[in-house]
Amino acid sequence: MHNFRLIAILGATGSGKSAFGLELAQQLNCDIFSLDSLAIYQEFDIVSAKPSKEELAQIPHHGINILKPNQANNAPLFKTLLLQAIQQSQKKQHKALLIIGGSSFYLKSIIEGLSPHPPLSTQQSQAIHKQIQSLPDPYTFLHAIDPNYPIHPNDTYRLYRALEIYFATHTPPSLFFANHPREPFPHPIEKYALSIDRDLLRKRILKRTQSMLQKGLLEEIESIFKHYDYLIQPAGAIGVKECIQYLTQTPLEVLQGKTPPQNPKIASNIQELCTLISTHTAQLAKRQSTFNRTQFGSILSTSQSIKNLPKTGIICGNQEELKAFILQTF
Repeated sequence: MHNFRLIAILGATGSGKSAFGLELAQQLNCDIFSLDSLAIYQEFDIVSAKPSKEELAQIPHHGINILKPNQANNAPLFKTLLLQAIQQSQKKQHKALLIIGGSSFYLKSIIEGLSPHPPLSTQQSQAIHKQIQSLPDPYTFLHAIDPNYPIHPNDTYRLYRALEIYFATHTPPSLFFANHPREPFPHPIEKYALSIDRDLLRKRILKRTQSMLQKGLLEEIESIFKHYDYLIQPAGAIGVKECIQYLTQTPLEVLQGKTPPQNPKIASNIQELCTLISTHTAQLAKRQSTFNRTQFGSILSTSQSIKNLPKTGIICGNQEELKAFILQTF
């Protein structure tokens, strides 16, 4: 379809991306693709701050409620889902598709290109996930089987993917990637980032955490883990982990059969739980903002020429600035 545009709205968690995306999608008459590593799961509704049923009915969303809690998500899956969403949007004769979500690392991986992923059934994926989760030290294990694979110990996404490839193919990841080079993403993606005052963001995060707890966050997490073990991928997500540890008064790592960190912080009452979740969410927001600022090329402002659509860089601004800027380019 001629001039079809992919528009990614990035920003820290709690910055208002979802509400902004809904408003913009209405004005552009387009769908939304959710790039959120928790909203992709069924049952994790409150903790992922999913759009309401009314909002989902109002604007079609892709990438939400796709996986069961015990299934694994990764960048190749999001790429597949995004390509499907593009195809469906083009069939509707839409001019654009909005990409909304805080999982910027997945977006960067998609843009830079991904190597073909080994085809795995749900059962195979679950079995491999349990193998990885049961490793006492995944980084040491990876270094032992592939000492030449360059990876930082804290790069949990690439570490998980490398181990998944090893257990699926019995091939060291460096050799697998050498034999399966990256495939570039076939569509340009414009990138915009919401700017928000840090103090205001902290207040919004605290208010959102309080609202989640009032809506039944603890009950949601308790219900999920009556049916699933603590090794499932979403267990470590912010908001999920703190609730698990509060409900069990046990470090998640111990529940997963791993060595716990020294002096783990576990809330003993609801106020402490709210504070812990808010603090960890604010820390995540800071990391997200840094990632968006440093990983997507040059940073432009909305005051610059509209000819500088961010195909290689990122345009930053508040909601009103970005909305006006994007609308005038159509």
